[in-house]
Amino acid sequence: MLQHNQTVAAIHDLSGVGRCSLSVILPVLSVMGVQACPVPTAVLSTHTGGLGNFVFRDLTDYINEALRHYQELELNFDCVYSGFLGSEEQITHCAEFLEAYPKALAVVDPVMGDHGKPYKTYTGQMCRRMGELVCRADLITPNLTEAYMLLGEEYPTVPLTVSQAKRTLVRLSGLGPGYVIITSVEMADGQMANLGYDKEKNAFWRVDCRYVPVSYPGTGDIFASVAVGALLNGDSLPMAMERATEFLELCIKTTYGYGTDPRMGVMLESCLFWLTKEQTLTRYAGL
Repeated sequence: MLQHNQTVAAIHDLSGVGRCSLSVILPVLSVMGVQACPVPTAVLSTHTGGLGNFVFRDLTDYINEALRHYQELELNFDCVYSGFLGSEEQITHCAEFLEAYPKALAVVDPVMGDHGKPYKTYTGQMCRRMGELVCRADLITPNLTEAYMLLGEEYPTVPLTVSQAKRTLVRLSGLGPGYVIITSVEMADGQMANLGYDKEKNAFWRVDCRYVPVSYPGTGDIFASVAVGALLNGDSLPMAMERATEFLELCIKTTYGYGTDPRMGVMLESCLFWLTKEQTLTRYAGL
């Protein structure tokens, strides 16, 4: 009997240098036994963080044409997973993708900003319209900046208390998704943590992060893609959060130990083996 691999329509940009977006999402999902079908939103020579005058090619027209072709072929996807979008029109096309596959796990990584500020390529209108995707999502994976952008609130200047974190998770879930993960949250107890909420079970989850004093591009893409693969392989939400946290920490610590240029991203190639091994997951805890 032929084995059915889970399939993901991955709607993201492709950056040639810098280990982010599709260049990390595809290998992560593949090594987890999930077939990743790329739907590129744009092609860039490098990511946009400090590597000079990058080349950018917009692929807005491609997304809808690809969807029509897949529908003609009567293809099915187990998951539709969107990330960085290069134009406002792409939000419309992503919504059409989600509507075309209503039984698929709908994952939206609302890549809009970081460190309290939106990315230069994101207009206020694009940020507002991201809600059109979030309301259709089963899972969203914003960082703290993106979480507050989605809520239309000012980015907090002090660490979050547990009660504040819970309120934020619940309010994000109120926008539509049943699962919410907020990454890299500084908590009032001094810990950095990834936080999760399961609306159906009204359950809050927390996985504390082991801090390393460096920042790399693409870490959010890696976290979200591991979480997607884990959920498709049967993990619960807290298990998926821990698996993603553990793997990302391995990538960051390995890279930091070698002292490579942070702009090149994490040394993913040296760490992918970890995702093929059975892991004992014990770090997640209730929030």
